[in-house]
Amino acid sequence: MKIKLGTNLTLEPIFTEKKEKYRCKVVDMDDQYIYVDYPIDTITNKTVFLIDGAQLRATYVEELKSAFAFQTEVLGKRNGQIPMIRLSYPGDSEIIKIQRRDFVRVHSPLDVSVQFEDEKYQFITDDISAGGSAILLNREVKFKANDDVSILIPLAFNNGDIKYVSTIAKVVRIWDKDSLTLASLQFTDTDDIDKQHIVRFCFERQLLMRKKGLK
Repeated sequence: MKIKLGTNLTLEPIFTEKKEKYRCKVVDMDDQYIYVDYPIDTITNKTVFLIDGAQLRATYVEELKSAFAFQTEVLGKRNGQIPMIRLSYPGDSEIIKIQRRDFVRVHSPLDVSVQFEDEKYQFITDDISAGGSAILLNREVKFKANDDVSILIPLAFNNGDIKYVSTIAKVVRIWDKDSLTLASLQFTDTDDIDKQHIVRFCFERQLLMRKKGLK
């Protein structure tokens, strides 16, 4: 979905432990760049001064209430009747549609460590979102529906970073799919930083699958 002049953007820093959001508006654009007014912190309502090279996730909602996202970078400032920040524009093909609640679920095989009482297991995920995950059970387990388990999931990002998400999850159900047995987990104790890591991972994975022509 092509961005238009006047579009309201929400910007979120990517490579930071802080969970921050800034709002701004597209005031000019060309084939390579988007120019926005100075962003405002959504919590403090104060102007944010972004440093050159800052990596950001930009999201916006178009007229039909569909939400979209893309990755961008701060490339400097431009003086005019109103001061503007220049952001990189990856092109229409790099913009992806996202779920409004931000819990985008992607299929991705990730190693996951699960602990229940005194038993530890190693499994692979079938999918993951900021709200939970489905894991493939390759052995008998002691836990069952409604039990709480401790999990640890390493997330590898495009820039080489690895973040470890540690949380508590409730077992929603254990079920069979074809010849596989899966457990659906709902994350119940994920802090804001870990949620941000998962959302970022899902965003990168969704963009990669789109480039490969996968759903």
